[in-house]
Amino acid sequence: MARKKGRDINGWLIVDKPAGITSTSVVNKVRWALEAKKAGHAGTLDPDATGVLAVALGEATKTVSYITDALKCYDFKVNWGAETTTDDASGQVMRDSATRPTADAIRAALPAFTGQIMQVPPAFSAVKVDGERAYDLAREGEELELAARPLWVESLILLDSTPDQAKLEMVCGKGGYVRSIARDLGRELGCLGHVAHLRRTWSGPFEADDAIPFDRIDREARDWLDTQLLPLESALDDMPMLRATPDGARRIRNGNPGEVTGTAEWGEAVWVSDGEGPVCIGRYQGGTVQPERVFNL
Repeated sequence: MARKKGRDINGWLIVDKPAGITSTSVVNKVRWALEAKKAGHAGTLDPDATGVLAVALGEATKTVSYITDALKCYDFKVNWGAETTTDDASGQVMRDSATRPTADAIRAALPAFTGQIMQVPPAFSAVKVDGERAYDLAREGEELELAARPLWVESLILLDSTPDQAKLEMVCGKGGYVRSIARDLGRELGCLGHVAHLRRTWSGPFEADDAIPFDRIDREARDWLDTQLLPLESALDDMPMLRATPDGARRIRNGNPGEVTGTAEWGEAVWVSDGEGPVCIGRYQGGTVQPERVFNL
């Protein structure tokens, strides 16, 4: 069996995704530019959305779920007066309304969209229906009734308002669809609405101010891109770090519980270092850690 070509490169490259390109295309460009064997991303952005797309390389792909599960922040604009097939400006108008909400009415409606809510994904989304993507079925003209899903919304704030448009900021957990928020908020206010602009400003520990513009991936040399890589453990900022003893590190690398120094809560998820780099993510068991994901660095 032929070995997969590419470099063994590990870490995170944070990209400022432009509108008009898919998240997968960004990952493919990063993999090509860095000649990396393995790459993936932590949280899909819609093609028309911009902002933080965290690309994991090599062993960092084992930490993707920790960023996917982390809180994320979105700035977005909602156009009032129309509901579209895609719940954003790229779709066809299905219904329109002459009603426009006041800023006070918008603020009064926002608490119902915060905390633990149930959200129906857009028809044009990557949700699977009987093994097929919802957006494929929607393009074929099928009318879909997608099931509501739980979503944690940490905050939803009105930043600015004009008669035809509102600018909002939302911080939410995994699986949130801003387009659904715009659609449902428009229905609640009786004016209908859809997303006109969407930008992810941060994702877990990664912020847009620190991201590389996508076009620089084409313009810059690979050596420069290497200097922009963040270490694998950047994704683990919110997790306690413990130090493995030399024998503990050896045992952990073989998939066995290993001795560590430092303390955490019993059963708590921690990451373990050998003093030079990450060894694993595992569960603290009172002086030892049971590895769950071992890093081959």
